Amino acid sequence: MKSAQVGIIMGSDSDLPIMQAAAKMCEYFGIDYELTIVSAHRTPHKLTNYATSASKRGLKVIIAGAGGAAHLPGMVASMTPLPVIGVPVKTSSLDGMDSLLSIVQMPGGVPVATVAINGAKNAGILAAQIIGASDESVRQKISTYKANMESEVESKAQKLDELKYESYLKSMKK
Repeated sequence: MKSAQVGIIMGSDSDLPIMQAAAKMCEYFGIDYELTIVSAHRTPHKLTNYATSASKRGLKVIIAGAGGAAHLPGMVASMTPLPVIGVPVKTSSLDGMDSLLSIVQMPGGVPVATVAINGAKNAGILAAQIIGASDESVRQKISTYKANMESEVESKAQKLDELKYESYLKSMKK
């Protein structure tokens, strides 16, 4: 069994509906990953263990999702030499702005690459791109993925040209 290259962690199981998108992208690109709950505030010893052992365990990238105070990505980044991608999870009180600002406003020397609020899909793609920088097979899968996106958009543009916008909108509702 191959060891995980991407660690996907979240502060709570309530983040799983968002963070599953990162796991799905790893699966799409054929990248082994591990997925678990690590709370910066409720399990600080587990957080320290996870972050300090990640590199030794073979991880190459960590994706950390958190809502509210969202200290998980920054705390992990402070304890590992690996790249950390933060996913701000939308909260009910401030629509995720609190999470976004907590993750993106890191002090100098402790970078966290940050995606959009609830942007776990992009976090998974970015993790694949980081791994793809040194893995040709993953890089090729990313190139194919991007070519497929381009093709899909071109098909939609052609359909819009043919149908005009009223008919196109009706076709979208079917």
